[in-house]
Amino acid sequence: MTLAEVLSLLLFGGICVGLMAGFPVAFTLGGVSLMFGLLANALGVFDLSFFGFIPNRIFGIMTNEVLLAVPLFVFMGVMLERSKVADDLLNTMGGLFGSMRGGLGISVCVVGALLAASTGIVGATVVTMGLLSLPTMLRWGYDPKLACGTICASGTLGQIIPPSIVLVVLGDQISNAYQDAQRSLGNFAPDPVSVGDLFAGALIPGLMLVGLYIAWQLLVAIVRPESSPAISKENMVVKVSLGTTIGALVVPVVLIIAVLGSILAGIATPTEAAAVGAIGATLLGGMRLANGGQQVVMLIGGLALVGVLFLTGALDLRLGRNEVSDTEQYGIYAAFVCLVLLGIGVFDALRRTHIEGSLREVMQQTTKISAMVFGIVIGAQLFSLVFRGLGGDDIVHEFLHNMPGGAFGAMLVVMLTMFIMGFFLDFIEISFVVIPIVAPILLKMDLNPVWLGIMIAVNMQTSFLTPPFGFALFYLRGVAPPSVTTMQIYKGVIPFVSLQLVMLGILWAFPDLSLWLPRLVYGTVAGDG
Repeated sequence: MTLAEVLSLLLFGGICVGLMAGFPVAFTLGGVSLMFGLLANALGVFDLSFFGFIPNRIFGIMTNEVLLAVPLFVFMGVMLERSKVADDLLNTMGGLFGSMRGGLGISVCVVGALLAASTGIVGATVVTMGLLSLPTMLRWGYDPKLACGTICASGTLGQIIPPSIVLVVLGDQISNAYQDAQRSLGNFAPDPVSVGDLFAGALIPGLMLVGLYIAWQLLVAIVRPESSPAISKENMVVKVSLGTTIGALVVPVVLIIAVLGSILAGIATPTEAAAVGAIGATLLGGMRLANGGQQVVMLIGGLALVGVLFLTGALDLRLGRNEVSDTEQYGIYAAFVCLVLLGIGVFDALRRTHIEGSLREVMQQTTKISAMVFGIVIGAQLFSLVFRGLGGDDIVHEFLHNMPGGAFGAMLVVMLTMFIMGFFLDFIEISFVVIPIVAPILLKMDLNPVWLGIMIAVNMQTSFLTPPFGFALFYLRGVAPPSVTTMQIYKGVIPFVSLQLVMLGILWAFPDLSLWLPRLVYGTVAGDG
C-alpha cells in the first residue's frame, strides 16, 4: 500500500475520531481534510490543484434546486411543530383507539406516520411525542419498555416516509453517484434519478413499517394484556366526536396530499412542493393563533392554495403563448384570483405568528438547521476532493470488487458499514461522506439506484434506533421522566429494531416493493435498462 493510500485511510479515521469527540461536523470535515491535504502535499503525494475545484463545487451547491427543498421542508416541519398539530392528533387518536388494549400504542404509531409525512424531522417528532404521549402511556399503566420503544420507532418514521429531508439529500447524492457510474460504463446519457423517484419508492415500505409496528402492538396486547391496558371512556381526556376527529385529521392529511400528491402527480417538483408545504404550514400556524371568524381569511387562503394546485394540474396556465383557449384563459383568471387570496391569507398568518413570537423562533431554527446542513455539504466536498486525490476511492473500489459474493457481498459490507457508522454519525454526514464513495461502485454492479436509496434510508433508520448509540434513544432520554431508565428505553426498542431488520430483508428479497410505485407513476425508473 502506497503512502497516499495510507494517508487516505488515516484521513477517514481522523474524521470519524473528530466527529465522535464532539467537534462540529462541518469544521471537522473541512479542517481535517485541509490538514491532511497540506501534509500529503508536503510529502509529495497530493497536488494542491485539487483545492481549485472547491469554488466550482460550492457554486454547484448554491445553484442546486433540489437542495433548495431542504430549508423549505425544515421550515414546514418547525412551523408545524410550533403549531401544536401533534397535540390534536395524539388526543384525537387516543380517544379513537384508547378504549381497546394497545390502543394508545396504535395511536402513537398512526400519529408518528402522519407527523413523519407532515414534518420529516426525526428529532422534533421523537421529542414532541415523548413529551406528549409518554406521560399519558405511563399514567395508564403501559409497560415503560413498550411505551419507549413505540415512541422511538414511530418518531424515526420521518426518515423513510415522504416527504423526508433524508430522501431529499439521498436523492441528490444517489443521482450524482448514478451519473458517475453510468459515465464510467460508457453511458453518457443515462436516465436521471430524481427525488420524486425516491419519494414514490419509499411510500410503500414506509407504510409497511407502520403496519408492522401496529401488528406488534396488537400482538403484545394479546400475549401480555397487562402491558398495554385499555382506557375507560369515562377517563378519556378528549371526548371524540366526528367533528373533532375531522378537525384534527383534515389539516395534516390535506397538507400531506398537497405536498406529496403534487409531486407524484407531476404537478410540482420536490422543491416546488416543499414551498407549497411551507405556505400550508404557515397558514396552519396562523389559524391556530386566531379565533373564530379571524380564521376565515387563512382558511380561504388554504382553499386558494388547493385551487392553484388543481388549476395547475388541470390546465396549461403558462403566459405569453400565441394560442390560449377560452377555458385556459378563464383558468388563468381564476388562478390569479386564487393567488391574490392566498397572498392575503399568508400575510395575515405571518402577521399573527410574528406578533405571537413563534415566527422568529421558526426562522431562527430553520436558519440554524439549514446552515448546519449546507456547512456539512461544503466540508464534505473538501473531504471528497482530498480523499479522491489520495486515491482513497480506488482502495474502496478494489476492496468491494474483490469481495466474495459479487454485488451481494459488496452490498452486505456497505450496509453493515453504514449501520455501524449510523451509531456515531447523522444521516447528513453519511449521505455526503460515505455515499459518494461507495454508491458509484455499487451502481456499476447493476444495482437499481432507487432500490439502493431506499435500502440505505431504511438501514440508517434502523441504525438510529439501535442501542446503545441510536440518536432516537438520546432524544427520548432527554425528555423522559426520571422514573424511566435508560435500560428500559434500550430494551423497548429491540423488538422494533427486529421489525426494521425484517423490513430490510423483505426489501432485499422483493425489490419491486420499492420500484412498483415509481414505475406506475413515472412509467419507468433509472436502472430499468
